[in-house]
Amino acid sequence: MGIPKKLKNLNAHVDGRGYLGEVAEFEEPSLAIATEDYRGGGMVGPIKIDMGLEAMEAKLKMGGHVAALIRKFGTTQVDGVRVRLTGAFQADDGSAAEAVECYIGGRFTEISTGTAKPGDDTEHEFTCPLSYYRRVVNGRTEVEIDMIAGRFLVDGIDRYAEIMDIITN
Repeated sequence: MGIPKKLKNLNAHVDGRGYLGEVAEFEEPSLAIATEDYRGGGMVGPIKIDMGLEAMEAKLKMGGHVAALIRKFGTTQVDGVRVRLTGAFQADDGSAAEAVECYIGGRFTEISTGTAKPGDDTEHEFTCPLSYYRRVVNGRTEVEIDMIAGRFLVDGIDRYAEIMDIITN
């Protein structure tokens, strides 16, 4: 029986600036294959056909007002905001902590400042649809997705390389 590795602490860097002590929470994107049903003649039922990837979206929650992040709202570049999130995951079984880094490229399309009341907690949430995502564990890239460049790397295998070779040559 094992003990799960839990997030012990985290930091965020947005366009190179660190937010240690200010970042409250990070929501990584869900990874999903886009599929469509197909049922041909003679088939008993439909199967799901891989049609690429679904859109990705991440969320960054700050512990309060951060003007530098609000100033990034409205960028016209699809990858105009770059975020690097670093987290330390550790199991309470005496094992070493694992370094997990998430690199994302996108732009803030929604900023939710929530409610503000003197004496109460104030959090601002930044929603960021992504064109780029990479997850690295202890220096090893586990997943890298570049929607524009057509790169879909999982466990060292570019799952889209054959298709890109066909359409770019």
